[in-house]
Amino acid sequence: MSDAMWRVIEGVDRPRLRAARLQAHAATQWLARAAYAYIPVQPNDAHSNLGWDDIRGGLVTHALPDGTYIGLRFRDLTLMIFTSADPTYIFRLAGRRDADVREWLGNAVAERGLDPAKLDAPLPYQLPPSKIGSIEAYAAADNARALEELARWYANANDMIEAARHKLVARHIQAPPVRCWPHHFDLDSLVQPGPGHFLGIGFAPGDDYYDEPYFYVSLYPAPDVASLPDPPAIAHWHAKGFTAAVATATRIAEARHQKREVEAYLQFAIDTGLRELS
Repeated sequence: MSDAMWRVIEGVDRPRLRAARLQAHAATQWLARAAYAYIPVQPNDAHSNLGWDDIRGGLVTHALPDGTYIGLRFRDLTLMIFTSADPTYIFRLAGRRDADVREWLGNAVAERGLDPAKLDAPLPYQLPPSKIGSIEAYAAADNARALEELARWYANANDMIEAARHKLVARHIQAPPVRCWPHHFDLDSLVQPGPGHFLGIGFAPGDDYYDEPYFYVSLYPAPDVASLPDPPAIAHWHAKGFTAAVATATRIAEARHQKREVEAYLQFAIDTGLRELS
């Protein structure tokens, strides 16, 4: 995994990262709406998942029928529609509400021969209640530094998990590309070592379990964590709601050699998971 890039993390400001996460998660639902509206249906809702784009510093949909993509740049919450390196349309969400986004995106897709009314279909999942975009305008400027930090976490996670995935592929173990699921807002590659057995190699920006970003390697069916070997110092075994080796942002930021220790943690957790699930 040594070819993976790592952007050094200087501490973790949980309240600011939480605010940035909520803003970006709300904005990402516009990518999900477009994906559900216009991208041909794939098994397991795969048409709705998103990829991390380092060039644009954000998440990007699969290609729409006309070959365009829709992306969200995190640092300033900017929506982009593009077919090449330069975006054809951009819309900054700062100070805007969802009605403004709907008008802009609807006009943009209509120009491309797509039915804007399809954007109004309800998403097939429930999100926690939020005022962002409805009652409150998007607040990119107030969260600029934290949004940049959030983007750094996603970029690090995408690179590290992709590197781990390529290592598995070299061992002839099928591991799908790393994608973001807009419902939970996590990145992951779900490996299936055997029938009914799953190893999730992923990253979450924070949730009800941890109020900060964290890496995870989850095991299903869940083994008894008491029987598992001790993980590296930056990680611990989590057993509430899901079973996984978890490395939180705080522990990673405190590490002397962040990249090296995250690599060692991922290698340990993946090897342990494959052994337990084989």
